[in-house]
Amino acid sequence: MAVGVDIEDISRFKDKSEEFIKRIFTDLEQEYCYKFSKPESHFAVRFCAKEAVIKALTALNITNIQLNEIEVFHNENKCPQIRILKNLDKEINFQLSLSHDRSKAIAFVIAEEQ
Repeated sequence: MAVGVDIEDISRFKDKSEEFIKRIFTDLEQEYCYKFSKPESHFAVRFCAKEAVIKALTALNITNIQLNEIEVFHNENKCPQIRILKNLDKEINFQLSLSHDRSKAIAFVIAEEQ
């Protein structure tokens, strides 16, 4: 088992270029974030989740993953989940918690080998 956490200023994600957004976030994530009047909050918290996943995977000796190969989505209960978009040598189960307020976004991840 490994953990990862990341916190970011939401203001860093306001007015980001389309190139940056497309390089970091999947189409599904972009569609979700742009539904809101302040998409920067949702982009920031997803970026935190991706960074937290990378930290947790690094602790499990998995280091060949890029930000755009990690996808944050919501399950049928509207709970945030992690999906890895590339084949890993190991089966990993993730637990994810996301939060944001007016100025900060944070994500906490637990990654466990199956």
